[in-house]
Amino acid sequence: MSSPATTLGRLALVSAALGMALSLAAPGAQADPKIGAPSPAFTGADTAGKTLKLGDFKGKTVVLEWTNHECPFVGKHYGTKNMQALQKQAAGDGVVWLSIISSAPGLQGYVEAAQADELTKTRGAAPSAVILDPKGTIGKLYGAATTPHMFVIDPAGTLVYKGAIDDRPSARYADVEGAKNYVKSALKALAAGRKVSPAATRAYGCSVKYGS
Repeated sequence: MSSPATTLGRLALVSAALGMALSLAAPGAQADPKIGAPSPAFTGADTAGKTLKLGDFKGKTVVLEWTNHECPFVGKHYGTKNMQALQKQAAGDGVVWLSIISSAPGLQGYVEAAQADELTKTRGAAPSAVILDPKGTIGKLYGAATTPHMFVIDPAGTLVYKGAIDDRPSARYADVEGAKNYVKSALKALAAGRKVSPAATRAYGCSVKYGS
């Protein structure tokens, strides 16, 4: 029979192994952009191969949406047309909406330009552009951890919201109705010249599938 000390030693080894596995599952250090500070500048290519920079949109409100079409949490918002409605409302208000795909090649959610465009078309989505980020450069710059993970940037380039799309952290379609949509609230507050509140929430969804 093992002694208590031996048992504790084994538990410590198991704990260390689990910690290593978790580290390997989320490679690469990620930033943590601060609310009220300048939003991290980035450069990326859209599905047409056009280079886009955050600075291109100075003077406009910008929404960044991390997405993965194979994630059920993303599926909840697109399957109910909730995301599309929000994108279209934002576009009507002059907001720039950038959908970002940071899945690495060979991992869940990875797409090339043609497939990304097909997804936009078949789902009736209305982002201003879809940015392909297979190396995870932009995702890690923003600390994007889940799909969806949402960020709102004001016309001065300041980060004013980061976190979940709403307050119902589930993949159930029925939970869209009656949920508090944090992105919609943030955009409404900006349009009215009010402070965004809450400015940060805990994002939920599938982990962003970064490569090694």
